Amino acid sequence: MIDSIERYRKPHGHYPKVACADKIFRNRKNLEFCKENGIRLSGPRLGRPNIKKLKSQKRIEQMDNRIRNQIEGKLGEGKRCYGLGCIMAKLQETSECVIHLQFLVMNLQRKLRLLFVRFFLARFELSMYGFVANFAVN
Repeated sequence: MIDSIERYRKPHGHYPKVACADKIFRNRKNLEFCKENGIRLSGPRLGRPNIKKLKSQKRIEQMDNRIRNQIEGKLGEGKRCYGLGCIMAKLQETSECVIHLQFLVMNLQRKLRLLFVRFFLARFELSMYGFVANFAVN
């Protein structure tokens, strides 16, 4: 996780404000690194859970969970529909290439879907909310 955060810092010039990670990444080493660099690590604290949480803390945790769920959902879609769970490449470089290509295909397919919807709506003079009448009322 520390390597990923450092790779984020190189092109952007600063550390991210929040790191949304699974529970497995919430260990003392990662928590200490995030605290030193002013990064909020999502998820519950180590140790016993606090029964009396503030509403603001609960709201922040819910927002973090929503972001993580979106990411996990997209990864699940990649495994289910695009074969990310069935990569049979032997070398690490080949595996990374296959993964990058799968995500490229996923992004291209999403862009094509959006383009088709825009074309369809423009072609048949529809809006997202229903039929738009372009008739002159006499």
